[in-house]
Amino acid sequence: MSRFGAPRTELVDGPAGPLEILRTGHGRPSTLFVHGLAGSISTTRPYATAVPGTRTFMHLRGHGRSAVPSGPFGYADLAAEVWSVADRPDVRADRALGVSMGAGAILRGLTQEPHRFERVVLVLPATIDRPRSDTAMAALESLSERVSSGDRDAVVEHLVADQPAAVRADPAVRVWAEGQAEQLLSSGVEAALRLLPSQAPVPDRARLSEVTCPVLVLGQEGDDTHPAEVAEELADLLPDAVLHVAGSGGIMWEHRLETRELVGAFLAGQ
Repeated sequence: MSRFGAPRTELVDGPAGPLEILRTGHGRPSTLFVHGLAGSISTTRPYATAVPGTRTFMHLRGHGRSAVPSGPFGYADLAAEVWSVADRPDVRADRALGVSMGAGAILRGLTQEPHRFERVVLVLPATIDRPRSDTAMAALESLSERVSSGDRDAVVEHLVADQPAAVRADPAVRVWAEGQAEQLLSSGVEAALRLLPSQAPVPDRARLSEVTCPVLVLGQEGDDTHPAEVAEELADLLPDAVLHVAGSGGIMWEHRLETRELVGAFLAGQ
C-alpha cells in the first residue's frame, strides 16, 4: 500500500456535511473510489494506477477531513454520501470501486438504484446481509478503543497485526501503518469504528438480482475480516459478476501488480 504525497483535496457538500474528495485525470470513463473502514483516500489510490479517464476519491464521514455528523448512522447514510459525490456535475461517475466498507456502501446504494453505474468493482466485501459478531469484528472494537485513547503506537501495532502474516515484517508495511495511524488519529473515525462493524450493508439480498451491470468481485484467502467465502457468495448473487480470489499475502501487498491490472482492464471495459 504505497504512500503518496499530500493530495490536493477539496471539500464538497454532502448530505450531512462537507465531504473531502480528490480528483485526478480527465475524460471518460469517470470512476469513483470509496475506501474501507479506517481506510483513506491514500489507501484507495493504488487501485487506480491502471484505470483510465477521470478518477475521484472520497472520504466518507468520519474519515479524513469529512464531517462527523452527530448521532447514529449506517450504510444507508454512507450510500447517500457516495451517491452525492457520484452525481456531482463535475464528477458524473459512471463506474465505482469500493473497498470493504466502501463496497458495502455501494451495494446498499445499488439496492435502491441498481442501474446507477456501468461497471462496479467490489474489493474485499466483509458481509452482505447478516451482521457479524466474530473475532474479526472484536478486533475493530479494539482499534476503536486505541484510536479513542490517542495512543499512536498502539494504533500502529494494530494496523501491522491486521495485515497478512507473510508481510508484517516488511518495513514498507510499518511505514504504511505509521502514516495511516496519523490519519486516523486526526479524523473522527472512532464513531464509524464503533457503529458499523455490527451492521450489514444490504437489507434484502434479493434486491441484488436487479444489479445487471458487470461487477468484479475481489477477495483474498486467509483474511478473517474479509472471508473469501463472502466474496464468493456475493458473486453468486450478482447476475453479471466476475470473481477473483487472490492467494494469501495481501491483495495490495504481494498481489498488487495483478490486482492493479485486473481493476484497470475491467474498468476500461476489457
